[in-house]
Amino acid sequence: MTQEENFVSHLVELRDRLLRAIIGFAVVFVALMIWPTASVIFDLLAQPIQNALPEGTKMIATGVITPFMVPIKLTAMVAFVLALPVILYQVWAFVAPGLYQHEKRLALPIIVSSTLLFLGGIAFCHFIVFGSVFAFINEFAPASITPAPDIEAYLSFVITMFMAFGVTFEVPIVVIVLVYMGIVDIKKLEEIRGYVIVAAFVVAAVVTPPDVMSQLFLAIPICLLYEVGIIAARFIGKKPMDIEENQG
Repeated sequence: MTQEENFVSHLVELRDRLLRAIIGFAVVFVALMIWPTASVIFDLLAQPIQNALPEGTKMIATGVITPFMVPIKLTAMVAFVLALPVILYQVWAFVAPGLYQHEKRLALPIIVSSTLLFLGGIAFCHFIVFGSVFAFINEFAPASITPAPDIEAYLSFVITMFMAFGVTFEVPIVVIVLVYMGIVDIKKLEEIRGYVIVAAFVVAAVVTPPDVMSQLFLAIPICLLYEVGIIAARFIGKKPMDIEENQG
């Protein structure tokens, strides 16, 4: 097979993998639209703030088509998350033939664990952090104000928080990859532990609302996950030198 034919075959495979990933996402999206429906999904997402608002208070929609579009956007995001196993499998199937055997052994567990950690960060944010955040905001509001958040602004805030917690929960994966690639060693990671703790609280102060509880809810998991990453990196270790020489 010539180089040009090989390139074309890779493009064809990439197209097929992308198409399968899109079909997987579309199937999940349609299924969610049928049951439990976009409205129910948004109501579940809105539960934490509804619990914090005064009794009888509801969120508002200021746009003409906002009551329709916001639940649809949310359903699409949920469908993407639920379809991640299919999407990631297609990515894995495309890149796996070009990987070394030791890379295959490490790549698949990293893909799976990073996905689970990201979802864990989202779940932690929704079920634990939001209750504290919205209660603080409601208690801080003056008595002369009746909070009535806009659903579009609420969705934007929630997605930002989900991304922040999902990404920060990837700390163990980052640590493992850095050690495995030989960029940093375990001893150095232990030496900079104090700087990491300070950085965790700085990140938490920037990302989360200005209340102590929500900042602690983000900073403490970052510190704990950093330690988990160090422990896991001890077991995995650094990429063997003979493998590095062969790749060089």
